[in-house]
Amino acid sequence: MKLVLLSGGSGKRLWPLSNEARSKQFLRILHNPDGKRESMIQRIWRQLNANPVSDEVYISASPKHAELIQKQLGNKVCLITEPEARDTFPAIALLSAYFHSELAVDPGEVVTVMPVDPYVGDSFFTVIKQLEQALTLSQADLALVGVAPTYPSTKYGYIIPAAGGAGGNAGQPFQKVIGFKEKPSEREARELIARQALWNCGVFSFRLGYMLEELEKRGWPSDYLRLLPLYRELPSISFDYEVVEKAERVVVIPYDGEWKDLGTWNTLTEEMGARETGDRILAEKCANTHIINELDLPVVAIGLSDLVVAASPDGILVSRKSLSHLVKQVTKDVRQRPMFEERRWGSYRVLHRQEDGENREVLTKALHLQAGKNISYQYHRNRSEVWVITAGEGELVLNDQIRRVRPGDVAKIPAGAKHAIKAITDLDIIEVQMGSNLEEKDIVRLAESWEEIRGAENPG
Repeated sequence: MKLVLLSGGSGKRLWPLSNEARSKQFLRILHNPDGKRESMIQRIWRQLNANPVSDEVYISASPKHAELIQKQLGNKVCLITEPEARDTFPAIALLSAYFHSELAVDPGEVVTVMPVDPYVGDSFFTVIKQLEQALTLSQADLALVGVAPTYPSTKYGYIIPAAGGAGGNAGQPFQKVIGFKEKPSEREARELIARQALWNCGVFSFRLGYMLEELEKRGWPSDYLRLLPLYRELPSISFDYEVVEKAERVVVIPYDGEWKDLGTWNTLTEEMGARETGDRILAEKCANTHIINELDLPVVAIGLSDLVVAASPDGILVSRKSLSHLVKQVTKDVRQRPMFEERRWGSYRVLHRQEDGENREVLTKALHLQAGKNISYQYHRNRSEVWVITAGEGELVLNDQIRRVRPGDVAKIPAGAKHAIKAITDLDIIEVQMGSNLEEKDIVRLAESWEEIRGAENPG
C-alpha cells in the first residue's frame, strides 16, 4: 500500500500565525511527549514512524511548501509537488498519474490518501492498516475511514452506512456506504447520528487502476508528464464531490477513537498544552484564555475569559473562542505579503516596507540562518540588496569571491550580482532590498548546497 499525506490549504482560520507561506500544519504550537514544540505535520510523521502502515509514505504539496516540509521532516521525505494549490481531486489525480507513469506502480496496488494535519490517537493507524483488506474483501471501488461523532457538528461531512452493520459481510470491520451529507443543520446532524452516520475525515483508499480509469472517463491523461501541463485545467473540486459521491461501491471502516480537526483557534488551543506562548502576561483571573505571541513586544491580558489572543508580524487577533472560526471570513479582504516565513536555512521577518510611488520599493528584513545552513547561490534582475551582519559568523560569496563575515560587516549586492552566504555559527542579518520587483520570482538560483556553490563556481 502507498500512503500519501495531502499537505494543501492555507489555514486561514488560524490567521495571523498562518499565511500563504506557512500553513497551519507547519505551526509549532503542539508539544511532543518530551515537551518540545512540534507542528501538526511533525506530529503525524512521528506517529507514522511509531505506527507504520506502509513502507512508502509520500507527501503531496505545493512547491512553495517543499522547503518547509524538508526543514521540519528532513531531506529524505518523498515529495510529489503540485504546480499550484488547488483542491483534493486535482492533487489525487496528479499523484495517481505520477505513481502510474513515473514509478510504474501496478494498477492493482492500493493507494491511501489522508490529510497531513488530523489530531488522532495511535489507534487511528490500526484502522488505516485495515483499508487494503476492506477493499479486497468487499470488492469496493473505495474504502473510507469514518469517525464516530461526539456531537451533532454542522461543519463536517457525514458518511451514511447501510443499516444492519457490515452490509452483508458479517464479522468484517467495514460497512457498505449508502449516502453522504455535507455540513448538515444541527437537526439533520442529530438525525444522522441516530442512523449511525460517521464524520468524513478525508481518508480515501482505492486501487490505482480505479483512479486511472476515472481519469480516462473524464478525458484526462493518466501519464504524469502529459497531465502536468494540464493541471490548472483540472476542475478545482474536492475528491469527495468529484469521485467518492459518484462511486457505485463504497465501504467505510468506523473509527471510535481520538480525532480532531485542529482547524480553528478554538480546537487548537484545546491541545496546545500551555496557555501562553511567547512574551506574555495573563493576570487577574483570566479563565480559559490563550495568548500566542510571536512578536518582540509583550502582550498583557487582564481579567479576560474564553478568548484567544494571537499576535504575529502578519497581524493581531483578539477573539472569543466560540467565534474564532469566523476569522477566515472576516479577514478575506486582507491582502499583504507574508511578513514571516520559515525556510530550509532558517527564517526571516519583514521589519519595514516602503513604496515611493514610482514603482520602487524598499523592504527591510531580519534574517536568521541556522549554523551550517546556507542561502542558495543566486542573483536578482530587478533589485539590489544590502546585508548588515549583526550577530554570528559566516562565509559570503559575492560574484565568485569568498570572504569571512562577522558582526558589523556590510555587503552591497547590486542587481545581477551572484551571491550566497553560509552560517558558520547562528547568523543574523539585516537585509535591505531596493528595486521594482521585491518578490520571490525575481530570484534566479544557480546552486543550492554549499558544496555545489564552491565546486561549480570555484570561488576564492
